[in-house]
Amino acid sequence: GKKVAEGLETQLPALEKDAKVLAEKQAAARSASSWYGSERPKWLGPLQGSYQYPEYLTGTVAGDYAFDPLRLASDPAKFARNYECELLHARWAMLAVVGALIPEALAMGGVELGEPIWWKVGYAKLSGDLTLNYAGIEGFRIAGKQGIWAILACQLVLMGGPEYARYVGIKSLEPVGIFLPGNPNYPGSQLFDPLGFSNDAEKFAEQSVMEIKNGRIAMLAFLGYAVQAAVTRKGPLENLLDFVADPAQNNIFAYI
Repeated sequence: GKKVAEGLETQLPALEKDAKVLAEKQAAARSASSWYGSERPKWLGPLQGSYQYPEYLTGTVAGDYAFDPLRLASDPAKFARNYECELLHARWAMLAVVGALIPEALAMGGVELGEPIWWKVGYAKLSGDLTLNYAGIEGFRIAGKQGIWAILACQLVLMGGPEYARYVGIKSLEPVGIFLPGNPNYPGSQLFDPLGFSNDAEKFAEQSVMEIKNGRIAMLAFLGYAVQAAVTRKGPLENLLDFVADPAQNNIFAYI
């Protein structure tokens, strides 16, 4: 570990210089982009009329549509924290939305998973000796009632690990030989950006907006999954197929 840290220390001046240059390019790209700044799209669009947008929302971050009716962003420190939390939840929601669909789709295709419906898995694991066969791969499973603790441990490692690494900051990972050139929201490096999307400043500015927009939709989508599960007692894919088969009968009005 000491040799790794020493090896990184010799490279730090060049790495920090490159990171500074990249940060300047990204800032310039945001200034030139139509998605940022005072001329960016705002939530009311042509219907603004005499409405005055909050003066503290200046379009410096991705996805700022000047929407803050509760003035939650009026305090800069709280705004920074709230934006970080929104981005975090948006990213996990995008994974969750897809993760809830894939097992159900595999089960409909004939793959034996044990329990494919996302909201039934926890109860099934706690109430019986259900064997979960992940992705239909024989042997890649967590079996029996005790599996719930193994699932929890996996969640802590797979979700908590990356978030902790991101949260502790740029300098904290240098002793283990990892240099993060970005910031806590967009750390960069091979660890958080293996495909190097952030190296193209113009595309990165646009992709940051796309990310938060899709993440917000994903958060709403998963809320929809939960409401549908509570009302119909089915999985999201089955609900969709029911609607496609008979939109006139299988819709929200059937449950009101």
